[in-house]
Amino acid sequence: MKLHDASAWPLDPSITFLNHGSFGCCPREVLAVQQSLRDRLEERPVEFLARELEARYDLVREDLGDFLGARASELVFVPNATYAVNSVLRSFPFDKGDELLVTDHAYNACHNVLEFVAARSGCQVVVAELPWPIDSSGEVLEALLDRVSSSTRLLLIDHVTSPTALVLPVERIVPAMQELGVRVLVDGAHAPGHLNLDLHALGADYYTGNCHKWINAPKGSAFLWVPERWQSEVRPACISHGANSPRDDRSRYLIEFDWTGTSDPTAILTIPAAIQIVEEQIEGGWPGLRAHNRELVMQARRVLLDRLQMNSPAPEEMLGAMASIALPTLNTPALDNWDPLQSALREQYRIEVPVFGWGGRGGMRRHRCLRISAQYYNQAEDYARLAEALYSLGVSSAPV
Repeated sequence: MKLHDASAWPLDPSITFLNHGSFGCCPREVLAVQQSLRDRLEERPVEFLARELEARYDLVREDLGDFLGARASELVFVPNATYAVNSVLRSFPFDKGDELLVTDHAYNACHNVLEFVAARSGCQVVVAELPWPIDSSGEVLEALLDRVSSSTRLLLIDHVTSPTALVLPVERIVPAMQELGVRVLVDGAHAPGHLNLDLHALGADYYTGNCHKWINAPKGSAFLWVPERWQSEVRPACISHGANSPRDDRSRYLIEFDWTGTSDPTAILTIPAAIQIVEEQIEGGWPGLRAHNRELVMQARRVLLDRLQMNSPAPEEMLGAMASIALPTLNTPALDNWDPLQSALREQYRIEVPVFGWGGRGGMRRHRCLRISAQYYNQAEDYARLAEALYSLGVSSAPV
C-alpha cells in the first residue's frame, strides 16, 4: 500500500475526514513498524527499556535533527507539545512582576499553562489581540510590539495557530523580541512536516512540535528543542531518576528527559520511518507533499468561500495545509468545544471537521470559525461535499 492509496491510511471510509490537524492519522506502514517495536519491547522489556532505549533515542535524534535543522544534542522527546510547554514554563526563572506575552489566537491548553505559572510566580499574562480578519502578516508583529513592555520576559507564540490556521511570521518575530530582551517559546505543534523547518536558522529560545500530526507518526511522539545556552534551566514536567544522576557522559538535559518513568517509547522510535516513507513514496518527497497539501487546501477554501458567499479572512500567504473560515458567533457558548455545527456535520453528513469558538477567556467567545485540513488522502470532492452540507445547514454570508 502506498500513501496515495486511501487504504494506506486506517481511517473509517464512511467518514469524510477533514481534520488531520487535530490528531493526525498514522499510515498503516508506520503502524506496522511500531508494532514490530512493541513486539520486541514485550519480548525483552528490560533489555529494550534499560539497555537499548537511550541508544535508540540517539539514532532518532540524529534523523529528526537532520529533518528539522537541529543538532541531536538539542532535541529531547516528549509525549506532546503541551508537555513541552509545561516543562519550559514551569522551569523558567520568573520574578514577581514579570509579564508573559501571548496572542489571543494561542492554543487554549498552552495559554492555561501561562496562567498557571503566572499565578504561582506573581506574574501577569498580557494578551496581544491579533486582527481577525487579517490583511497581512506584518500586522502580527505590530500587535505584539504594541504589548511589549520593560517587564516582558517571555513570549509564547504559535507557529501555526490552532483555531485560525494562520502561519505566523516567527522568522521576524523571534529576532524582534530577542532584541528587546524577550525570550521566545515557539509552540510549533502543527509545524513539523507541515512547514519546512530550520530550527537553527530560526534561532528561537525554545521550540516544540508534534510528530503525530503532519509527520504522520503515532500519537505520543513530540519533541522539545532547546539550544545549549538554556538547557541547564529546563527540567521535564515529570521529575524522575535523572534529577540526581551522577553521570557526566551526556547532558543532564538529555538524561532527565530521556527517562521520566515507564512508558511506551515506540511512537517516538517510529519517527524515522514516518519521515522516510514520505521521501520514498511521494513525488518530490516532503517538499512535494507540502506543496500538494497547500494547493489542495487553497482550492478547498475557495470552494467554501464561493459557495457560502463569504469573504476571505486571511491572505493565502499566511496559510499552509490548513485554512479557517469565519462563522457567526453563538448566542450561547458551546460546552467543551463541541459546537452544534460540528456535531450536525458529523451526525447528518458523516463529515469530521472542527468548529472553534475562540478569543477571550471562559464564557462567550468573540470569534467562531471552521477549520479544514488537507492531507494526501483527501480529494477535492471532499470539500465540495462540505460546502454543500454547510449551505444546507444555513451557513452562508458570515460577517468577516
